Amino acid sequence: MPLNNEQWDEIKNNKKIWLVTGSAGFIGSHLVEHLLQMNQKVIGLDNLSACGSKNLDILRQSLSADCWERFTFIRGDIRDFEICIKACQNTDYILHHAAIGSVSKSLENPVLVDSVNVGGFLTLFTAAAQCKVKRFIYASSSAVYGDTTQQPNKEDQPLSPQSPYAVGKYANELYAAALGEHYALETIGLRYFNIYGSRQDPNGSYAAVIPKWVEALTKNRCVEIYGDGETVRDFCHVSDVVQANILAATTNDNEAVDAVYNIASGQKTSLNELFSLLRKNITSNTAPVYKSPRPADIRTSCANISKAAKDLSFKSTVDLEDGLKKIIKIYQEKAA
Repeated sequence: MPLNNEQWDEIKNNKKIWLVTGSAGFIGSHLVEHLLQMNQKVIGLDNLSACGSKNLDILRQSLSADCWERFTFIRGDIRDFEICIKACQNTDYILHHAAIGSVSKSLENPVLVDSVNVGGFLTLFTAAAQCKVKRFIYASSSAVYGDTTQQPNKEDQPLSPQSPYAVGKYANELYAAALGEHYALETIGLRYFNIYGSRQDPNGSYAAVIPKWVEALTKNRCVEIYGDGETVRDFCHVSDVVQANILAATTNDNEAVDAVYNIASGQKTSLNELFSLLRKNITSNTAPVYKSPRPADIRTSCANISKAAKDLSFKSTVDLEDGLKKIIKIYQEKAA
């Protein structure tokens, strides 16, 4: 965990109650894991529609009994107000990550995705306000910027969401700004770029390019690249996302709240460069197959993270190649 010793000790010695929505998912399960290791009490809310319980099963087996006793799981939907009220009772901080995280699915079924990503957000937000939660941290997305030539993306630049998924994430930001002051609920939005790390499903949602390619190369299968491979992304390790959430929830700087922040590495990597790094570390001779670009795909997406560094003391700590080596090792051990 990339917090300094003083921050780590302060949080461990000041036990709070945290609600993590989407707690069985990729990012959510990492948040649960680290918070339990930091002596916190954690409530998880998830309907298990995306990943089932496999990530929580892994945590149950890997964490100490003392850690696991501080975790309470509620199976339920964020669109259910009574479930949200139950989950928010006596909660200090909410880390909201429950969503349908797919651009392609939002194009196929915008009504469903909007009902979860926007309707569910509003339902949880209203419950949090009613239960007097101290601070509401929520996952936004780099998708709100759209396909713009203004690179790297800065929080104050014009937004141009190109999919229902991106529109929904922007709507969350607007609702947080419009209702946060009205409800006296502190909010911080985190615009994630391309997050990767352990427990990310290679068969999961859109943009999970790293686990898909690692699994394919490990098994000597074909890797598909949409477009010419010069699409640029900003890959950020999930441990840095955990860092950002905890810093956002616990900051004592009043100027840092009621804002949104880019959370990323701040480094540009093309898909061709990513493929070369993976093939180098997996020692594979597999050549990629190039296919037509996907609808609403963004050509270049890279973050300026200076605002998060200044206001939240956020710092990206995992180099991409080092992070990839960790993922490759996990997949190779599974395949052995």
